[in-house]
Amino acid sequence: MKAPLSREEFVEWVTREGESRYHDHHRYHALMHDGKLTRVQLQQWVLNRYYYQTRVPIKDAIILSKSEDPLFRRMWIHRIRDHDGDEGGGEAGLELWLRLAEGVGLDREEVASCRSVLPGVRFACDAYVTLVRERSLVEAVASSLTEFFAPDLMTKRVLAWEKHYPWVGEEMLAYFRSRPPKARRDSNEAIDFVVRHAATYEMQERCVAALIRKTEILWHLVDCLYAAYIDPGWGPGGGRA
Repeated sequence: MKAPLSREEFVEWVTREGESRYHDHHRYHALMHDGKLTRVQLQQWVLNRYYYQTRVPIKDAIILSKSEDPLFRRMWIHRIRDHDGDEGGGEAGLELWLRLAEGVGLDREEVASCRSVLPGVRFACDAYVTLVRERSLVEAVASSLTEFFAPDLMTKRVLAWEKHYPWVGEEMLAYFRSRPPKARRDSNEAIDFVVRHAATYEMQERCVAALIRKTEILWHLVDCLYAAYIDPGWGPGGGRA
């Protein structure tokens, strides 16, 4: 039986796999950050991505339900509040995303209804919930480690939108600005938990596999958007936006 990797080796493995597979490399995002998406293409990314945002607090609630440890639950529950808000009100993640939707010219109620979400996007996002439900607690937590790579992407996105899509007001980018510190906190909490509880090489492998599966889900989501809004003539110069 292979001995478990050291913390440094395991974290390096997680980082290597996540960085190489993260969806910031996708051509849809490359077009976005180069300012080459049309208004419709940008709108459809916002509309469809909202469905993913709605699945995040659901998967976090499932993760909470898997743990018998009050300390873990107290740590993890802030993720749900980050998206749904709390009793004190305020603008949490879902609300900030709907504000972004309004900023790109979408109807708030239409976006919130999720009725216009592409079937493939819905399938991918629901697959994430299924992944978390079916795997062990430590694997489910490991699947969230894509947050390691979110801060740099969010920072890049704000700069790109300010430069290339000035018709979207700066105040509408509040979601992107709010995420980097939260993603850093969340990913540090998650990796500490995974390192402590993935005590065998086999479990370390299973955790990396869960992370890879999550990156595939995110990639498939953007693949669906590319196929629907760029491949069939929606791209720059396609004249359909």
